[in-house]
Amino acid sequence: MNSLLLQQLMELTEEEKAIVEQNKEVRKDIYTSQTNFVIESEKFLNKNKMITARKHTRFIDFPKHKHNYIEINYVLNGELKQRVGNENMTLKKGELLFLNQHIEHEISACGENDIIINFIIQPHFFDYIFHYLNGENIITDFLISSLYNNTQNGHYLYFTVSDVEEIQNIISKILVEELNPSAFTESTIKLYMGLLIIELVKNTDKIKRNEDSLLQHFIIVESLKYIDENYQFGTLNELGAMLKQTSSSLSKQIKKATGYTYKELQQEKRLAKAKELLQTTDLPIRTIVEEVGYDNISYFYRLFKEKYIVTPKQYRCEEATK
Repeated sequence: MNSLLLQQLMELTEEEKAIVEQNKEVRKDIYTSQTNFVIESEKFLNKNKMITARKHTRFIDFPKHKHNYIEINYVLNGELKQRVGNENMTLKKGELLFLNQHIEHEISACGENDIIINFIIQPHFFDYIFHYLNGENIITDFLISSLYNNTQNGHYLYFTVSDVEEIQNIISKILVEELNPSAFTESTIKLYMGLLIIELVKNTDKIKRNEDSLLQHFIIVESLKYIDENYQFGTLNELGAMLKQTSSSLSKQIKKATGYTYKELQQEKRLAKAKELLQTTDLPIRTIVEEVGYDNISYFYRLFKEKYIVTPKQYRCEEATK
């Protein structure tokens, strides 16, 4: 850990001084303009900024609240005790917790040596970054959709990554940049955050869950892997047999977790692969249609145009002129 960074963050903020010296409560007006305690990104980010980092206020219990943004709690030093949804958890040094904007949590008072960093991230940052990274990887999509979905469900992802040096180094670089801003700080932090997301996706085995959710997570991830590898001819019945689940039960689990049916996920993968082949090969379109698992070219054309606005032939021509 950067000792100078820790030393900087150990210093009391004005809010912490008021709490210590005057025994004050949390000033909600610092965080929200709403009656309900929903912390607003607008209090910390201007409209053109996507990400910022803020030290969590120590010495006081932080009451139950939500956010209108995605938050990452990161333990730089000490520990963080909180209740997330209906679960009590204690994050240790080097661990981090993703919270989507629909989940409620409350935080126990941090001591002097508990240095917690809250990353405040606009949800559309993930659209932005995954457009350039790997937005058509369905496993990644599942992780991201679990953070900001349209069902108003609270979700979190708890990463026990204290021993992953690359992740720790990236976070240190973000914090150093935040504390010592320059003309390139905003762009630099976006790039580092993109790298952090990649490393977290590579370390999904470090996600900590209770036993029930662990089984559910295993089933969904294995289902997505199966679709990714068997998109051409795989079937829900075959997948169910592999996972010892009935097809109807598995279908419901996939739909609940991802918002999509098995067939829709398979279709997304097939179309993404077709688009890739149109862009990177000279294969005839009919061959590509068969390659991705369709036997009806008219049906494929209709699906492709619905998703990408243009026909496969138009798409290939447009890509050739770029």
